[in-house]
Amino acid sequence: MENDQKIKEHFYHILSAVFIASLVTCNLIANKFVTVDLGFKVFVVSAGILPYPITFLVTDLISELYGQQKANRAVASGFIASIFVLIFLWLGGIFTAIPDSVVSDQTYNAVFRNAWRIIAASMVAYLIAQFIDVRIFHFWKKLTNGKHLWLRNNGSTIASQLVDTTLVICILFIGVWDSKQILNGIIDGWLFKMLIALIDTPIIYGVIYLLKNKIPIHQE
Repeated sequence: MENDQKIKEHFYHILSAVFIASLVTCNLIANKFVTVDLGFKVFVVSAGILPYPITFLVTDLISELYGQQKANRAVASGFIASIFVLIFLWLGGIFTAIPDSVVSDQTYNAVFRNAWRIIAASMVAYLIAQFIDVRIFHFWKKLTNGKHLWLRNNGSTIASQLVDTTLVICILFIGVWDSKQILNGIIDGWLFKMLIALIDTPIIYGVIYLLKNKIPIHQE
């Protein structure tokens, strides 16, 4: 039993590390916009959207395995990590690059000049959306007496990702894009995240199945 608890604790640290790494990465690459052709539709999205759904997969896993308090703790840790990134991006920009620097001031500024705005927008959306995700997840878990994992996984993600996408696009692009571009950006971002969410449902079921007889699963 003691060994099971240690495994469970180590797995929580691994999930938290994946969560923070995914969050920081999506903030750093969010300035680049890309097209993703899935055959039936071409999505125009920020590159930061690619790792971001992983954060919701991880918080749903933590919510299921460890409970709401641990999930909220991971969300708070991600926020603190992003603030540190923001501080050091700013510090990196105030020092002048040496003549032989592989990365010049111009290159650095071109990549990270807007990073503070991206991270600020992301953090506002992130805090609201992640806490909504955790709250809705546990609402459905209590309502269904712990059954229908697929429902709380997808239901919480659909609502929270809509909030997240809307907030990020509006904070970043109101006054920059016209209303049609903003609406298209929200729809493309949200639909793309929903497709990723459908993929993460079997992953959650697989992880829970593998762990259910090996570590104590949190019950609420």
